[in-house]
Amino acid sequence: MSQLTAIVTGASEGLGKAFAIELAKRGINLVLVSLPESGLIPLGKYINKTFDIRVDTVELDLTHDESPTEIFQFLKREKLTAHILINNAGLGNWDLFIDKQPEFYRTQIELNVIAPVILTRMFLEQADDQVTSYILNVGSLGGTFVVPRKSVYGASKAFISYLTKCLQLELTGKNVKMSLLSPGGINTKPELLVINQQLKGIAKATIFEAEDVARIAIDGLFKGKKEIVPGQANKLLVGLNSVLPGFIKNAIIKGKLKEHGK
Repeated sequence: MSQLTAIVTGASEGLGKAFAIELAKRGINLVLVSLPESGLIPLGKYINKTFDIRVDTVELDLTHDESPTEIFQFLKREKLTAHILINNAGLGNWDLFIDKQPEFYRTQIELNVIAPVILTRMFLEQADDQVTSYILNVGSLGGTFVVPRKSVYGASKAFISYLTKCLQLELTGKNVKMSLLSPGGINTKPELLVINQQLKGIAKATIFEAEDVARIAIDGLFKGKKEIVPGQANKLLVGLNSVLPGFIKNAIIKGKLKEHGK
């Protein structure tokens, strides 16, 4: 697969960085996208030197209307065709809805919803029909479960889930494989690691390292899996969610909120 080129958004840290390194290990060239001054350029140089692949870095803000166009204009100038798109960039939070300003939610929706839609549309337009193309949309179990304090984030991930499943049907018969990644918690930042280390039982079993999620996701993408849920504990939770009555799930959620003093 050394001839393939992958776009990875939100690539400078966390899961995006893990995706970049996982793809590089497989000999896939990279176009890494992230915010300016986020450490993207040093990361690109490190990956290029370590794995001996081509790495291009594009620093921009995906909440700006012109940014998706700029990415594909860059590819055109460089005479590159992207064969893989990893829609990873996203903005999360853990707050009561009223505690965030309207502008925060505007930015969250622009990054989590609008950017993946436009990037996917542009990616499909430039795809080479003679080579299998791959799209991985990073969703979340937060898009499956009702989770207060993650209202807009969870809604944005539910949107990504719905979009992906619709496009999978529309792309039937095309030379495109599209997968939805639905992970649970991921240790992407030091503060999350501290919080997650305090978890016990099944809650602890739902947490994964970013590197493991990236490996599982890329394996599933190339195998053509429709939805990728890392870990047996997370798969169990998805199964329980489909059979438990709504009033029981609401009672569990309200109990968890009380534990956090809300």
